[in-house]
Amino acid sequence: MSSAKKNAERLIKKYPNRRLYDTQTSSYITLADVKQLVLDADEFTVVDAKSNDDLTRSILLQIILEEEANGVPMFSSSVLAQIIRYYGHAMQGMMGSYLEKNVQAFTDIQNKFTSNAAGALEGKPFSPEMWTQFMNVQGPMMQGMMNNYIDQSKNLFLQMQEQMQSQSKAMFGAFPFPGMTPPNDKK
Repeated sequence: MSSAKKNAERLIKKYPNRRLYDTQTSSYITLADVKQLVLDADEFTVVDAKSNDDLTRSILLQIILEEEANGVPMFSSSVLAQIIRYYGHAMQGMMGSYLEKNVQAFTDIQNKFTSNAAGALEGKPFSPEMWTQFMNVQGPMMQGMMNNYIDQSKNLFLQMQEQMQSQSKAMFGAFPFPGMTPPNDKK
């Protein structure tokens, strides 16, 4: 198989009977197999076999739901409730972008630690067990660094929100909305 074809995005079809069919391997696969594709960083798209609608996000959300139900959940009920509150809110698009950038920043930090640790291990692969050991030793430092990053990110988000509010007040201040005081006219 050529490397170009091997690196091509996989197409997975979801049939009405809820079965998933991998067109690359010409076989039915499970949600666990799709999870493994994610873990292996394989590019794929899941489509409805009849309508050809893209179902990739819903399959990924289903994997997250199963992971949250089993083992140790990543999201607290409070965080999930906050995320739900942003749906339909004027800040929904900004929140999605904010979360995506923060997850990417966390991934970048993890990759940096992994590459630094891999250099110390003379090219040996950095297994999940080794990552666990590394985190047990470096955990407090990493936690402090992440807390600082989160605090800075939170402050930036709050500043951005305050700036948007003041710009909105300046822009709409001339209109007689109930409960809003008009800006001071400087003459």
